[in-house]
Amino acid sequence: MKVQLKQSLCDGFGTCAKHAPEVFALDEWGYASVIGDGAVPAGAEDRTRRAIVDCPVNAIIEIVEEPPKAAAE
Repeated sequence: MKVQLKQSLCDGFGTCAKHAPEVFALDEWGYASVIGDGAVPAGAEDRTRRAIVDCPVNAIIEIVEEPPKAAAE
């Protein structure tokens, strides 16, 4: 699982970091950023999905990576 944060939408509620502190960090003003490249550590998927649902401004999206297609022969 991987997430992306639209920082221009973030209003600094901090709900995401409350639910998934291993995925989201807050700056000194309370605005969120994604830690690392947005990859969610194993075991944090449910908490991260809760953070996505609870974000009052819908600033977090889950990146859905499609498996590579088989090459045509």
